[in-house]
Amino acid sequence: MKLFSTTGLGLATAMAAVLAAPASAETELTMYYPIAVGGALTEVVDGIVADFEAANPDIKVNAIYSGNYDDTRVRALSALASGEPAQLAVMFSIDAYDLIEQELIIPFEDVATTDADKEWLSSFYPALMANSLIEGQTWGIPFQRSTIVAYYNKDMFRAAGLDPEAPPTTWDEMIEMGKALTQGDTYGLMIPSTGYPYWMFQALAIQNGKELMSGDGLTTYFDDPTVVETLEFWKSLSTEHGIMPTGTVEWGTLRQAFLEGQTAMMWHSTGNLTAVKNGASFDFGVAELPANVRKGSPTGGGNFYLFKDTTDEERAAALKLMQFMTSPEQAAAWSIGTGYMGVSPAAYETEALKAYTAEFPPALVARNQLENAVAEFSTFETARVRDGLNNAIQSALTGAKGPAEALAEAQAAAVRLLAAYQ
Repeated sequence: MKLFSTTGLGLATAMAAVLAAPASAETELTMYYPIAVGGALTEVVDGIVADFEAANPDIKVNAIYSGNYDDTRVRALSALASGEPAQLAVMFSIDAYDLIEQELIIPFEDVATTDADKEWLSSFYPALMANSLIEGQTWGIPFQRSTIVAYYNKDMFRAAGLDPEAPPTTWDEMIEMGKALTQGDTYGLMIPSTGYPYWMFQALAIQNGKELMSGDGLTTYFDDPTVVETLEFWKSLSTEHGIMPTGTVEWGTLRQAFLEGQTAMMWHSTGNLTAVKNGASFDFGVAELPANVRKGSPTGGGNFYLFKDTTDEERAAALKLMQFMTSPEQAAAWSIGTGYMGVSPAAYETEALKAYTAEFPPALVARNQLENAVAEFSTFETARVRDGLNNAIQSALTGAKGPAEALAEAQAAAVRLLAAYQ
């Protein structure tokens, strides 16, 4: 691009103008992002951002680690409300409805306008875009995305006389194997019920053949008999079958409990995979979640969002950053460094990820499970509706209320919250 013409301007004057101009017109971006699984993921993000800045010296990125997903949403939105500049954030994929309702974000069709941009928008796994596509527009870009997977201790399987290459594929097998694996201070199974209990519950409900919400974010089915039966089943794993601790199981400490041998199997995010791989002193495996009526897991994790109150230059720079961080090579490096899945088929065609998954096949499990995955639970008023469901799950698991009563209360609250959107 020609910055100025030297016609009618002496060479000395032109050179003086060049020397007086700044070396580069720097665009500064602030990006908030969460980490929900622990580990040194901030170092991975910092490394990707440093690579981006090296390739784009005219863009400065302030990548701010902001706690878990809920913390990040609060911090990012508080910054916007107080006038602090923030152009983009990684937040829950399920935050889209609320962010649209508050008119805080813009659809990517507004900025991704070239043929190359449109090709990028269409490059992600469709299952990971399910929470992003709302009323015909794209509101979020997949980044740290996951499904729930089953981790299991192969050494404990062998000691219990079980085939270490044949983890449970059905609920009945999970109970049967769980009983064989429950020994002394070791439980057969732990499913976390703090942190993100709705996510685990959605997996169980899907496996039992019922979704928790409609696709338009307007209706929930918490009091459906199949959903009630699902919560009764979850509770029965401890109270009837004895393969899981009674009460709640902590999300934040479960990985360490698995590494310390307190449980032979755990359900958790694939985002824990690299940390488990690095921390395990035993042979372990990773499997897709077991089925009852069907197989299934919700997707999970974070998407990039682009905030509305940004300049054209900032939007262009933010788009360039997101395209860099989701490029096949960077997505592969992110997956290897964390355990989160590569967000596009092209990521799995890179030499790095092909070599890694050939050496470590568990890194393919979450990706393969996309075939049976559904959109993560999301409605209008998502945070409040989800809190009601979380409270119902925990009150049932702790025995404070019966599953039917707890879910009926959560459904009534959801109906009230969603009435204004009908």
